[in-house]
Amino acid sequence: IAASAVFTWAVVSAVGMANASYYLATFAMVFYWLFSVPRSSSFKNRKQDAPLQDSDGILGPLESCVHALYLLFVPVLFHAASNHTTLFASWANVCDLLLLFFVPFLFLLYASTRGSLWWITRDTRTMDQIRMANGLVALVIVVLCLEVRVVFHAFGRYIHAPPPLNYLLVTVTMLGGALGLAAHAAGKVGDAVSSVAFMGLAVLVSGAGAVVIGFPLVFLPLPMMSGYYVARFFTKKSLSSYFTFVGISSLMVLWFVVHNYWDLNIWVAGMPLKSFTKYIVAAVIMAMAVPGLALLPAKLRFLVELGLIGHALLLCYIENRLFNYAAMYYFGFEDDIIYPSYMVLITTFFGLALVRRLSVDQRVGSKAAWILTCLYSSKLSMLFITSRSVVWVSAVLLLAVTPPVLLYRDKSKGGAPRMKIWQAYFHASVVAFSAWLCRETVFEALQWWNGRPPSDGLLLGSYILLSGVACIPIVALHFPHAQSAKRVLVLVVATGLLFVIMQPPVKLSWVYRSELIRAAHLSDDDTSIYGFVASKPTWPSWLLIATVVLTLAAATSIIPVKYIVELRALYAVGVGITLGIYISVQYFFQAVVLYPLLVATIVCAAVFIVFTHLPSESSTRVLPWVFSLLVALFPITYLLEGQLRANSFAVEDEAEKFTNMLAIEGARMSLLGLYAAIFMIIALEIKFELALLLHDKATDVTHGVSGGRGSAFPPKARLLQQHGDLMLHQLSPSRDWQLKQLGCLRSATYLRFCASSSALFST
Repeated sequence: IAASAVFTWAVVSAVGMANASYYLATFAMVFYWLFSVPRSSSFKNRKQDAPLQDSDGILGPLESCVHALYLLFVPVLFHAASNHTTLFASWANVCDLLLLFFVPFLFLLYASTRGSLWWITRDTRTMDQIRMANGLVALVIVVLCLEVRVVFHAFGRYIHAPPPLNYLLVTVTMLGGALGLAAHAAGKVGDAVSSVAFMGLAVLVSGAGAVVIGFPLVFLPLPMMSGYYVARFFTKKSLSSYFTFVGISSLMVLWFVVHNYWDLNIWVAGMPLKSFTKYIVAAVIMAMAVPGLALLPAKLRFLVELGLIGHALLLCYIENRLFNYAAMYYFGFEDDIIYPSYMVLITTFFGLALVRRLSVDQRVGSKAAWILTCLYSSKLSMLFITSRSVVWVSAVLLLAVTPPVLLYRDKSKGGAPRMKIWQAYFHASVVAFSAWLCRETVFEALQWWNGRPPSDGLLLGSYILLSGVACIPIVALHFPHAQSAKRVLVLVVATGLLFVIMQPPVKLSWVYRSELIRAAHLSDDDTSIYGFVASKPTWPSWLLIATVVLTLAAATSIIPVKYIVELRALYAVGVGITLGIYISVQYFFQAVVLYPLLVATIVCAAVFIVFTHLPSESSTRVLPWVFSLLVALFPITYLLEGQLRANSFAVEDEAEKFTNMLAIEGARMSLLGLYAAIFMIIALEIKFELALLLHDKATDVTHGVSGGRGSAFPPKARLLQQHGDLMLHQLSPSRDWQLKQLGCLRSATYLRFCASSSALFST
């Protein structure tokens, strides 16, 4: 009861109050089906096959009665309260009242087939009699109200019979068709007499419907034959009868379209109405043919799959045109038609439910179910992105991403990989190509998110990131033990993230640009809105990206720095140079003279850290000199920076002198921060190595085993064991950080810190 009200309030807040009563009735029926159909309580001990007793259910008789009364009367009372001034103003308003009562009443009778009215009686025969008697009355009233409220109100232009014959024929058509379908659904059509009556009713309904829409009397036997064959299919289960019905009905649909729309000079959905109706007719014919194809033998199952895929493609195309081409042109006028979003949701979820049911019943294979799932799911993208090609782009991307999840799940036995290596490479290339096809959609999504056209670096990073994320199912599901695949995937995703964050300058005019992207970048809107903005050089971001990518490649062993000393040295120097140039250009762009010193500092730090973590035979001889050079570069850089800037700012104005002194102090504080970060990283690395060496030595002593990492340097480990507490105390960074927070950090503090670290490594 509360859920129905809350959901109705949410929908009314979004779309308005006009049809609020129908929304409430719909949600009331949905939640009645979810909660009021009898379900046994988990706290009751009951055998699975035992009949459900009154005391075993979650709801008792009182709660079930209240739910039923709520379903029947609250939507009607809500409509009467919100429309009391026009409640009986017309027959349409009266029909609204009747529909809001009898449609939930019919639903309640249908739910009683699942036992929802158990609180009235548990006698099956009595409940069947109640259901049939009340259902007949409710069905007649609902059909008559739909005639007034829907048929004559919305489709009156297609009714060509003169009054009062039109009322009679429409009533015969709708009421006869509803009674015939209800009788067949209730299982009342079984013997010879009922079958003949059912066929006669079908023929009568078909003929009356053909006369109503103005079908030529000369060809009136065609719709009557159609009704006969469809009734014969329902009673005899004859496939030939069904396909005869499909053929005759297709001819009638073609006549109706040609008679009513063929000569109209109207443009709808971005095309002439004549062309649009061709797609509609094709979709209707395929929708009629697919149920018959589903009853064919298993050898001809591919016909069902082709029919369903073709119908799904047509539905995607039609809804995409209706949703994204909202303008309609007729007789020199232009109007907007809005295809409602809820229709996209309804057709999508109905299609997915149909695919699920056919797959469970083994009417379609796994590949067809996979294609249909991707096609129906891609329609949801048009609700979020305004690109006219987003449906097809999303379908292609889903078809490329989902095979590792949907197609290979039953092909693995034991621990063997489900996908072969060449298949993984093929799917990864297909994913990359599909992501490239999505470039315009990604561009529009980024433009909507940022409010302006994204840079080429951001676009390229989004493409790399999308490709990497889309390849995650391949690695996670089919190659969970392949470390090389995981490393490459991590490297690709990290590269995409770096491009997205850093947005380096890159020109994609060769293969990546399109007319849409080029037109967006040539727009003058940014200049007119934001004016001319002084751009900062962004090329150093390539250096930071190279540094991070190289570090990840080395950490994941893509670059084997652990085993080749020369490669390790080359890696350390390369990372130091790229990171040093980046820091110099980005944060010390006014002190060009300091660039060599800063780059040398970062190179020394990189070499020191790399060879401390991965030592070589010459590390004990070289690293103290490298560290000494690193320590010596700090005062030189610090003093040189202040002296050079003080000489370059030699002015007589006191205000400018004061400003320049502030700039010098700020630059020196930047240098202090840089060296603080360098020495803190070195301190953490030393602390990590000390703890590891002590742990290895303790393990060797405990187990009496010589070797391992601790035995490679026995004197060093022995000295570290003797003086471990003192050296760890010297490496503790807490005092230095406290001094920095107090603003009293001076170069002597860092020299003392570096001296203690240098003495440690000399030992």
